[in-house]
This record gives sequence, structure tokens and C-alpha cells, in this order.
Amino acid sequence: MFTVSRRWASKKAGGSTKNGRDSESKRLGLKKSGGQSVVAGNIIIRQRGTKYHPGTGVGIGKDHTIFAVRDGFVRFWYNVPKKRQEVSVKNTREPLRRVAKASA
Repeated sequence: MFTVSRRWASKKAGGSTKNGRDSESKRLGLKKSGGQSVVAGNIIIRQRGTKYHPGTGVGIGKDHTIFAVRDGFVRFWYNVPKKRQEVSVKNTREPLRRVAKASA
């Protein structure tokens, strides 16, 4: 009886890599700036969490997107008693003022 020895591949199979991908950007941030005109339905800010809070004339979506509910002009302001930044839509354009950031 003859036995034939066989030789198999001497290299181990290559492993898979865990690198080489990145998530798609979510396009967050300000979409309209202060004093800019908006129509109802325009997105003003896309954000994660409530860095900016809704004021008058704006609504907030379930993903914290702030949008205009009426036509007007965007206004950003710092609400001192509540210690938070708010966004509103006003009927008239207001002169731009520099807002000092509150110290923590």
C-alpha cells in the first residue's frame, strides 16, 4: 500500500481588519444666522441635545432641530434668569448687538 503525503498551504489565511471606515457626517450646526430672514418651516439649527432652546416663533423637533413656525427674522439671545441660549423669530429685524458669553 502506498501513502501519498500532501502539503497544504503554509500561509495562514489573512485576518480581517477593523479599520477603514468612518461614519457619514450629520451636517449639524447653524443653518440661519442672527438677523437673517426665514419663512415658516425653515430649519434654523440642527443640533444634538438642546444647546440652543426655542423661544417665540420657533418649534423644536424630536431630534432637537429648531425650526421657524412663522415668517420673520432670526434672533439669538442669552436668557440670563434661565441661563441658556434661546432662538426666536421676530417680525422686525433688530440691530445686531454683541452678546457677551456668560461666565461659568
